[in-house]
Amino acid sequence: MAQLDANTDERLRLSVIIPVFNEERAIEACLRRLRTCVRDAEVIVVDGASTDRTVELARQYREVQVLEAARGRAHQMNAGAQVATGNILLFLHADVELPPQGSRLIARALVQPSVVGGAFRTWTVSEGRSPLKFLLHLADLRSRYSRLPYGDQAIFVRKEIFQRLQGFPEQPLMEDLVFSKRLRALGRVEILTASVRVSGRRFLAHPIRYFALTNIFPLLYRFGVSPHRMARWYGNPR
Repeated sequence: MAQLDANTDERLRLSVIIPVFNEERAIEACLRRLRTCVRDAEVIVVDGASTDRTVELARQYREVQVLEAARGRAHQMNAGAQVATGNILLFLHADVELPPQGSRLIARALVQPSVVGGAFRTWTVSEGRSPLKFLLHLADLRSRYSRLPYGDQAIFVRKEIFQRLQGFPEQPLMEDLVFSKRLRALGRVEILTASVRVSGRRFLAHPIRYFALTNIFPLLYRFGVSPHRMARWYGNPR
């Protein structure tokens, strides 16, 4: 288990929870990167009934714990948190790359007792050529000015706080936004100046749908539109 900061009274032990569904293209690279940026952290992959080789590939890494849960990021992340042994939980998408020294940056933020959790900024990258590539960084602006982090920002939280909030609300969309609002009500949410690298694959594959998910749906949710209704409009996003 990674010891994030030897200078604090209580060692910060990190558990990384990765919800996956049909991520055979991304999971191996994700797990390899974690060996360097959060070295020795507990890593838990939670699969939501993938139909590809995601589980098979993840199980090749002996240090990684692989679980199965009902499909849906909220269900999967809650299942991973339930078995995590660390006192800091980091929720990471398989196509998101943490910055070097990611665990050190998290530890530095959590040295302050007032900080209950936090996240990184994002930097969205293209995996190929596209005429829409110039639009990828619109979501990155959100991560710089919003104080409510989204799931692609690699949210981290003290486990005791996560348990007090009873985890992520198990709904098909906006679970990250709801969790962030509840988290901020309990203390300071630190948005680190370092950025995670986010794959632009989903945006480039379905730009209109993804734009709606990241920009329009949060506004509709604030006006009371049900996340279940939005999920039907969008199509199952997970």
